[in-house]
Amino acid sequence: MTRHYPAEHFAAEKITGDQIAIARPVPAARGEYGRTFDLPPALYAMTVGGYLAYLGVMGIAFMAPDLVIPMAIFVLFVLAAFGTPALFARMAPPPPGWPRTMSAFMREGFECMTGHVSGTGAATQVLIMPVLILIWGICIALIAAMVR
Repeated sequence: MTRHYPAEHFAAEKITGDQIAIARPVPAARGEYGRTFDLPPALYAMTVGGYLAYLGVMGIAFMAPDLVIPMAIFVLFVLAAFGTPALFARMAPPPPGWPRTMSAFMREGFECMTGHVSGTGAATQVLIMPVLILIWGICIALIAAMVR
């Protein structure tokens, strides 16, 4: 099932025999993929929007005066979770061609360590979690509305 490779094998460019060839990854240029992951800002905005929409659905579905402070804390956590990396991304000078527009991203796709990913595929991977959480929240809100 598994095979042990000593550290010497990873330093070699090619390995002969029945062993696998291990290629070193080409390092990206400084600033490229380092802080922004080469994704357009619109994807980050849609992700934040999905999480905030979920909080909005939960806030409306279970509206109570006691939930004002917890919901405000949740919103602050979401904004901090995405705002802090946004500040980090602005610290380094942007790579050439940054920021990418959403249309260029969808047309050209995304190049990662495992190969090329289409723009639709990359956007789906980024947005699947917030969309599923939002759908789950809507289902919970509908169930709560039906049993009241």
